[in-house]
Amino acid sequence: MNSFCERFLGSVRRECLDHILIISEQHLLETLTAYVRHLNAGRPHQGIGQLVPAGSSTAAIGNGEVIALPVLGGLHHDYRRAA
Repeated sequence: MNSFCERFLGSVRRECLDHILIISEQHLLETLTAYVRHLNAGRPHQGIGQLVPAGSSTAAIGNGEVIALPVLGGLHHDYRRAA
């Protein structure tokens, strides 16, 4: 189990905390909450067949415009089809 924790903490550090100046404990909690939400609901994972861990993503198929939704102030993005 320690390897899973080390992998997660390394990802948090490299992809999130190395790029944001944390100013308080509350700011840290908000930042980590947003990152974990993005990790589990918005970002595909190669180990589970390009699916997100929080359930099946229902990607709209078509030629509609793709929009980028900023996460963590633009550090990461979620991509969705415009309605």
